[in-house]
Amino acid sequence: MAQTQSSAPSVITVGSRRRATGALIVGVALMNIALVPASAVATLIASDIAGRAWSGVPTAAGVVGTALGALGSATLMRNRGRRAGVLLGYVLAAFGGALATVAVLRGGVLLLTVGIVLLGVGNSSAQLSRYAAADFYPPDRKGFVLSLVVWGGTIGAVLGPSMIAPAAGLSERAGLPPYTGTYLLAMLATGVAAAVNLMLPRSRPQRPQGATRLFERGIGRALRLPTVRIALSGMVAAQLAMVAVMTMTPLQLHEHGHGLGVVGWVLSAHLVGMFALSPLSGRLADRLGGRMTISCGAGVLIASAALATAAPTSHTVGLPLALFLLGYGWNLCFVGGSALLSRDLPEDVRTQLQGLVDAIVWGSGAFASLSAGAIFAGGSYSVLAVLAGLLATTPLVVLAVLRRGHPAPARES
Repeated sequence: MAQTQSSAPSVITVGSRRRATGALIVGVALMNIALVPASAVATLIASDIAGRAWSGVPTAAGVVGTALGALGSATLMRNRGRRAGVLLGYVLAAFGGALATVAVLRGGVLLLTVGIVLLGVGNSSAQLSRYAAADFYPPDRKGFVLSLVVWGGTIGAVLGPSMIAPAAGLSERAGLPPYTGTYLLAMLATGVAAAVNLMLPRSRPQRPQGATRLFERGIGRALRLPTVRIALSGMVAAQLAMVAVMTMTPLQLHEHGHGLGVVGWVLSAHLVGMFALSPLSGRLADRLGGRMTISCGAGVLIASAALATAAPTSHTVGLPLALFLLGYGWNLCFVGGSALLSRDLPEDVRTQLQGLVDAIVWGSGAFASLSAGAIFAGGSYSVLAVLAGLLATTPLVVLAVLRRGHPAPARES
């Protein structure tokens, strides 16, 4: 099979390709089981200790870790292969889970934040692993295959939040603070993820001169490539809207008297939306193209914002449905943009640009987390939802502008 990625294995059989894809899916699932509850619980801890305005800091720290990790992981993957980048990220995440456990025992927010940063680094490896799967397949299957890795997060979406309350109960029975179990779970899950991904095939790294020349000419020039601009418009807008609303939803429910069980249920609905329908998004990206998939995602995000604005306290139907749509709108934009980046970039710059785009996307999420806390404290959850809906219109505007100067091809490759 012809390879389309410089870091792809030189020889790979059908069986090893399937095993590698399976390992990548399992790794993403375990990373979500670790990170999602860890971030949600950290929001509550920060709010209790430092106040509502600081409640978004731990989630922002996780997103910063993901953004910085994306740059580091992409460089490591280009120089040492995809396998090295994935494994190192999961090992650092396990260490982060251990630090967060110690932080809960000692009541230290700073150490907890450091632990969440390292979990975010692990998440960057999990996110970039979708491109590792795409490397093994031809262009007309890349969208679907990378969507399968994103879909692996469904397991974490369902199990992760629902394990917050049981983990707290086990911690209390062991004589530990109730939130300790969440971070012990994170340490265990990411350690297993590292072990599973040892089965990834070793790749032959290359250092293409074209990538060096492009980045020497400036990052700005790289980001002006039409494919990158289209992918960024969808992925960044979706990330901003999704992170802002999702970060404050646990606190919104908490302040209206709902316990951890309700928080877990609503977050599960959201995360099912983020991951469960990924194969459908992948099929759409392969058949209709990344641009159309991003447009559909923007529409779903706008609908989600409208529902959250209309029913900000409905924990039985309104918020679960709004958070589900929020997740699926993000998924459409994320898979559509990723498909463009896996197929339509020059081979010699692909790996670095994928990492750069992921860093920008997750960095924007950090800004959204910090801003969400301030907006929620000074306004309301409905105000936050309205702003998210306005952000979701951005890719539609960008696509319309780019279409005038760069008409979309009849069929995207």
